[in-house]
Amino acid sequence: MNPILSTRPARSAPRRPWLRACSVAAGALLLATSARAELLGEVSTVFKLIGPNHKIIVEAYDDPKVEGVTCFVSRAKTGGITGAVGLATDKSDASIACRQVGEIRIKEALPKQEEVFSARLSILFKSLQIVRIVDPKRQSLVYMTYSDKLIEGSPKNSITAVPVGKAIPVK
Repeated sequence: MNPILSTRPARSAPRRPWLRACSVAAGALLLATSARAELLGEVSTVFKLIGPNHKIIVEAYDDPKVEGVTCFVSRAKTGGITGAVGLATDKSDASIACRQVGEIRIKEALPKQEEVFSARLSILFKSLQIVRIVDPKRQSLVYMTYSDKLIEGSPKNSITAVPVGKAIPVK
C-alpha cells in the first residue's frame, strides 16, 4: 500500500506530560544547585589513563541569607570512566573555611540551624551538606560540613565560624 495514498490517520507519539514535567523539574533543580557553587580550582591526586584524574576541587559558596560571607570548601572528586559519566561516588572527606568577604548584612531573621548548601557526591543517595548554626551569645555564625546517605551518613565533618560583631536576628 502506498503511504502517500493511505486514508488511515497517522499515529502520533504517545503523550507523557508527567515525563516532560519531571524532566523540566530535574533540570531546574540541577541548575539551581550548581549555580550557587563557583569552582575556584582543582589539583590532580591520582592519574587515570582513561577518563579524568581523581582530584581535589575547591569551590566557593556565598551564603544566600547573609551577604558578605563566603564559604570555601575543598572536597574529593572521583575521576576515571565512572567519574566521567557521573556514576562514581565521591569520598566523604571535605574541609570548610567561611570568611567575611564584605560588609555583613543579614537579609532576614535566621533559623537557629539551617542547611544552606548541598552538593551531590553520587548519582543517587550521597550528598555533601553545609549547615549554618547561629550562636547569638557569641555573635557568630558557625558553619559545619558533613556527608549523608539515604540510610547512613558519615561522622567525618569540618567546622568554621564567622564572627558577626553585632546581634544576629534569630527566628
